[in-house]
Amino acid sequence: MEFAVGPAGSLGLRLVFSETPSPSLTYGLLSIQTQAQRQFAGALVDSVVGYTTLTLFFQPLALDRERAQHWLEERATSLRVTANEPEASCKTVTLPVLYHSSVAPDLEWLAEEKNLSVDDVIERHSGCAYFAYATGFAPGFCYLGTVDAQLTTPRLTTPRASVEAGSVAIADRQTAVYPCVSPGGWRLIGACPTPLFDLASNPTARIAVGDSVKFEPVTMADYRALKAKLNKA
Repeated sequence: MEFAVGPAGSLGLRLVFSETPSPSLTYGLLSIQTQAQRQFAGALVDSVVGYTTLTLFFQPLALDRERAQHWLEERATSLRVTANEPEASCKTVTLPVLYHSSVAPDLEWLAEEKNLSVDDVIERHSGCAYFAYATGFAPGFCYLGTVDAQLTTPRLTTPRASVEAGSVAIADRQTAVYPCVSPGGWRLIGACPTPLFDLASNPTARIAVGDSVKFEPVTMADYRALKAKLNKA
């Protein structure tokens, strides 16, 4: 597999594979990430897996760039992508979702745009498991794929100034849940009452790279009950 290793700012290194994103490549990146955490224990501040990348961030004065780059190149050269489970602990996360126009301003638009019924959209979106490829944009925001081809839709031309926390969205063939109130340009098709990020929890993020995510449709009554229960907690 072709790859490159280069700087990521003054205190980081980034490994980039010239490959199509896939769960097996993500498992390989997770494996190298785990090895790096052991190899550079004490010097490594953070590490981030992307669709085809791994970025390592080091303590000031702790980065021996030449040594670390050589180590990364060795790991990348020896990587054999398979469908095996990674060393990291991955899990299946099931999230309740209310698919309703009152909380999803793009749901009916998407159905009409794709010449589908709203029920068809719900069935296609909730009828499969999604792979967590990467995190970013905001704490707890995880990029999930791959959305049914018939639901593929571009981002909004002009992003919304504010998207509610828990909004379930689609962009191209990705789907995600907004973990907090933020601007956003993805198409909103549902709402999830389950918090995706909580500093008081361990781990802080409900979804991690490599996880499998399923969306479970719920009724308006169930959604309100879940929201009320969480508000009391």
